[in-house]
Amino acid sequence: MIAVHPEYIVDAKDNKKSVILPFREWKFILDEMEELDDIRLYDEAKKEKSTPVPFHAAIKEIKGKRN
Repeated sequence: MIAVHPEYIVDAKDNKKSVILPFREWKFILDEMEELDDIRLYDEAKKEKSTPVPFHAAIKEIKGKRN
């Protein structure tokens, strides 16, 4: 886990309105969110009942769609 060092932009009443993060920390958070999305999509796909497609058949189908 990375340590996060936020800085806040506040309004006249001292309410937090925005956050500033060092770019490295922001990039880490984005990468983690992408990975979490992938995990969620994988979990959803595993719930679906479907018949596996052999690799060679999938390649053939993909190539057929390009033409």
